[in-house]
Amino acid sequence: MKFCSRIYLIGMMGAGKTTVGKKLARALGLEFADLDHEIESCTGVSVPTIFEIEGETGFRQREAQALGRLSSIPKLVIATGGGVVLSPTNRVRLTATGLVIYLHAAPELLYARTKNDKGRPLLQVTDPLGRIRNLTEKRDPLYREIADIIIESGTGLNNTVNCIRNKLESICRP
Repeated sequence: MKFCSRIYLIGMMGAGKTTVGKKLARALGLEFADLDHEIESCTGVSVPTIFEIEGETGFRQREAQALGRLSSIPKLVIATGGGVVLSPTNRVRLTATGLVIYLHAAPELLYARTKNDKGRPLLQVTDPLGRIRNLTEKRDPLYREIADIIIESGTGLNNTVNCIRNKLESICRP
């Protein structure tokens, strides 16, 4: 049995981590934090601006620092960024400090959810669906490697949250 006072939501951009996370936190009586918003709050600039100035490498360093801060706060549901699992150190931190839930979604659904969002630097390419497919292929094994629970996203917000709550009842201890 795992302690579930800190829950991490992982998955690709557009999987619903923030939307599900907010509702899940309310349902469980926990606080909610979004890793990208934490980074923006600390830097005073948007994620796309960080990518523009520091590149993905600089952003990933900031992401690891923000994860370090949030991973010490109890009673928290944390929506991570899609690439948080790229760092072995982050993967260890996630599994060591909380319960990890992978929100899985097909690339076509992810594309439909993100195609008009200009705030996603990795999708500002000529073939965003191709990029999503490529990123999913690389990241999916990493998500699965550390996930305590895997949930299919795209079945509706309430259904997704209820499914997570049902699975938590059998996994978590007080």
